Amino acid sequence: MAHDGLEAAAKLDLNAYDVVVLDRDLPGIHGDALCQMIAERHERVMTLMLTAAGAPGDRVSGLALGADDYLTKPFHFPELVLRIRALARRQPSVRAHTLRAAGLELDPIRRTVTRDGRHLDLSVKEFALLEALLRACPGHLSTEDLLEQVWDEHADPFTNTVTVTIGRLRRKLGQPPIITTTPGIGYRITD
Repeated sequence: MAHDGLEAAAKLDLNAYDVVVLDRDLPGIHGDALCQMIAERHERVMTLMLTAAGAPGDRVSGLALGADDYLTKPFHFPELVLRIRALARRQPSVRAHTLRAAGLELDPIRRTVTRDGRHLDLSVKEFALLEALLRACPGHLSTEDLLEQVWDEHADPFTNTVTVTIGRLRRKLGQPPIITTTPGIGYRITD
């Protein structure tokens, strides 16, 4: 969350986002200018403009600035959530393909995981962690990489939450173990 356009621009330069929900009337850098910046510099980021300006001309001008969707206030919260999910599915570098390694199949759109045909029931963080490891496969991801990709910028870098989540995930994945730890380097999926 950013409370003004300057903070939002700084976060966009530091973090990779799939979807940005952008208020059109931000202080600092106006939402219109920020929308144009996102469209020009962040080709993978989908933008949903959220504003009280709901006249047809306002919607047209917002979409012309580079917004991928436009929702006026007041809005129904479930509609906002569904629009965000729809934008995430339509990303230019769509991540819709199923990830496979070591008998695992992870479908990021349907949010399903199987190992050797057996369905696995994972928490949101376990799913995201496994997805990050599968995308990096056969490479390693450090604890810091995982904190950045799976948690957020407020995650404590000295926490053991990655280790704990990896432990729960390993138990759910079963035998033989497929997540290995290389001290000083990180975690990876091995066949």
